[in-house]
Amino acid sequence: MGNLEMSTGDMRAVIRLLTAVERTPEQERVLGFAREQCARTDARFEDQGIKLDVPVVQALEELLEGSPSADMEPAYTYAFQSLVAVNFSDTYDLGYWRRPSWFYTVDEEMTRHGVPADLAPAAILFGGPPIRLPHPGDAVPWMGTFPASRAAELVEAYEAVLDRLDPEVRETAEVLLEPMRVEADEWEETKKAGRTQDTVFFWLR
Repeated sequence: MGNLEMSTGDMRAVIRLLTAVERTPEQERVLGFAREQCARTDARFEDQGIKLDVPVVQALEELLEGSPSADMEPAYTYAFQSLVAVNFSDTYDLGYWRRPSWFYTVDEEMTRHGVPADLAPAAILFGGPPIRLPHPGDAVPWMGTFPASRAAELVEAYEAVLDRLDPEVRETAEVLLEPMRVEADEWEETKKAGRTQDTVFFWLR
């Protein structure tokens, strides 16, 4: 159904872009990149014969103005992701997933073995944006965020149950476990360096 990706950055920078009354020159520069990405997304949809009620470029401007014109429209989710993409790290590919609903099956087994519900895969992958957006509807895109400060907690919880999981469920858990081990180490370095990359962002489209 779609590719799943993750990246890391400072979500506060994204929120500041959306809420600034007067933007700095650097914010305007970054916003220019986001507008270009939205235009590329619209062009891709046009090539695929997909017509949105609200174009992504328009959705971005409406989010910046704080006045979305639709209650249910995926363009706003794509527009928000464009702001994340230009503020966050390069993406890490978590693979193609034909049935994203599978992650909810994984959640059921992992929580049954003791993984906290808020650390289960679907809960973090598809928990939604950190701000209120018009609902994207029944189809992708889906997004989720997770505090980088909790990456080590997730790793510990997953490793504690891996040997008790069904092999297929274990394989899915390890898809997340490998990059989150890296995020746990990166978070410690981030704190020491005083950087602000405190959010892991997940995106399925």
